[in-house]
Amino acid sequence: MIRLTNLLADIRQCNLCAEHLPLGPNPVVRAAESARLLIVGQAPGTRVHQTGIPWNDPSGERLREWLAVDSDTFYDESQVAIVPMGFCYPGRGKGGDLPPRPECARTWHARLLAQLPNLQLTLLVGQYAQRQYLPHRYGNITENVRHFRESLPAGFFPLPHPSPRNTLWLRQRPWFEAEVVPELRRQVHKVLT
Repeated sequence: MIRLTNLLADIRQCNLCAEHLPLGPNPVVRAAESARLLIVGQAPGTRVHQTGIPWNDPSGERLREWLAVDSDTFYDESQVAIVPMGFCYPGRGKGGDLPPRPECARTWHARLLAQLPNLQLTLLVGQYAQRQYLPHRYGNITENVRHFRESLPAGFFPLPHPSPRNTLWLRQRPWFEAEVVPELRRQVHKVLT
């Protein structure tokens, strides 16, 4: 446990890409050795950057709804680790936030995941997490999510990003709410109970 504590302290003091961050570094990550569920998302938005609380925004509300877990469970580090692809807010681009900075995953992910021996399920939220970790990729989010069952034996569950920007995507794919969300809830509750 001391190794993980020290590693998290190092991550929270990281400033590798500070010159590229418009709001400066504020690494947001949560983990405990006992965590059984891992959520790998993109990078914090401005609200998360300001509060230091991951998924503390409308995207997080939708994600917790998909999982059917309350905030206490979601933020219980002993059960749920939250490790984004980029730990700091990357800035804004034309169509929304910029992609996560690559330094985080390259520098920290392998070392951090090695300290989480009890993980049973990893939620890969969005394209960046899926590109990095999804064993069976189909070239786009829709197909990755549609074929989620193929990744379950390896302990991965691909999801679209729950951003309000994706409301149209969700509306056009009613099978997500009808088929994927119930199985997601079943898998998450199996891991957390």
